[in-house]
Amino acid sequence: MDRMQIIKTRKSVRTFDGQKITDEDKEKLLNYTKTIENPYNIPVEFIILDSEKYNLSSPVIEGEDTYIAAKVAKVDHCEEAYGYSFEKIILYAWSLGIGTTWVGGTLDRPLFEKAAATRDNEYMMIVTPIGYPSKTQSKVDSALRESVKGDERLPASKLFYEHDFSTPLDHSEDSLDAVRWAPSAANRQPWRIVKDDNDYHFFLEHTIGYSSGVGWDVQKIDMGIAICHFLCVKNGNLVFDEPEIETDEYTEYIATISCE
Repeated sequence: MDRMQIIKTRKSVRTFDGQKITDEDKEKLLNYTKTIENPYNIPVEFIILDSEKYNLSSPVIEGEDTYIAAKVAKVDHCEEAYGYSFEKIILYAWSLGIGTTWVGGTLDRPLFEKAAATRDNEYMMIVTPIGYPSKTQSKVDSALRESVKGDERLPASKLFYEHDFSTPLDHSEDSLDAVRWAPSAANRQPWRIVKDDNDYHFFLEHTIGYSSGVGWDVQKIDMGIAICHFLCVKNGNLVFDEPEIETDEYTEYIATISCE
């Protein structure tokens, strides 16, 4: 599969067939994590965790025996760097036929942090189970996917704009379509992009009343995922040069990708 196929076909998997991840696939995943970089130049460390050894589980996951966790220093833009880097391993796993899903809220966080040897100056924000997808979904899996409308995305005209927020784009070039199909917490799709010639300005439209309450912003992780998807399809440089574009109080500038 090419990158766009991987992006469009990848789905969250919460029901696994119970088969252990092969040593060969574990080695491929581990070796790949060592190659992952992000445009923020903030290191993200990945750890593969055995569920039985550390007594790890999640109430929304069934049939898993292995998790991948990641740690990042508590610095500016750590959420975006984390989301970008974590999505790289998510997409790579799917290319191998390995299922994943982002898990942030439905886990025993202190237990996972201890298993990953998380230090005081680090965040361990998200984990994913890894395994081979079951042919059938558990009831919890099906209900959760239906509740967040996991197979649906907002139209391009609600996400992408030209020059300012008063001019929606009703078409979606490949790089923007890749963003549109990115996963996000509860499928809220908080990214908004304003295209201005060869510059793509990324904004976060904060969900009113939503807070992760853990010291970091989960919707900024979503923005890192969106930037990952964009740069998987289109070459560009990440810069911080906030444009003079009028926004409301809930919309925050994140970064610009310049494709000149």
